[in-house]
Amino acid sequence: MLSIRPATKDDVVIITEIYNDAILNSTATFDTDIKTIDDRMSWFLSHDKNHPVIVGEINEEVVGWASLTKWSDRCAYDGTSEVSVYVHKSHRGKGVGKRLLEILIAEGEKCGLHYLLSRITEGNETSIHIHERFGFTHVGVMHEVGFKFGKFLDVHIMEKVFKTN
Repeated sequence: MLSIRPATKDDVVIITEIYNDAILNSTATFDTDIKTIDDRMSWFLSHDKNHPVIVGEINEEVVGWASLTKWSDRCAYDGTSEVSVYVHKSHRGKGVGKRLLEILIAEGEKCGLHYLLSRITEGNETSIHIHERFGFTHVGVMHEVGFKFGKFLDVHIMEKVFKTN
């Protein structure tokens, strides 16, 4: 059974492994150079209580992770975060990403964020569908904005705005 918990420094090794697989084998990220543990540790430590990193576990094995990352260092954007969700290749299509996104959205709202942003590369219809299911709407498409695996790729921008009282 899948359980979700806050990530710890001890999870950075598996977070790095899952992310590096996405770098090398997918267009889920436009990073093209693999990341070191030190790099990912710096990334992890840049997150705070308003920008959590969570992991999903099955039988105490981390099978995916998700994060809310500060969108900009400009103060006016403090209520805005970018969503990231990555699932180990052997656990894709089993609802792990959907559950991680669901919990991440709840954490963002609980932290008092106002706006969540997601950038989804063309061809990832599953991710677009899951985002729509959780109330994200389409903002637009950035055409041919990234180049990976020998071709230019579009990126779909999706948003979720938490209603204020």
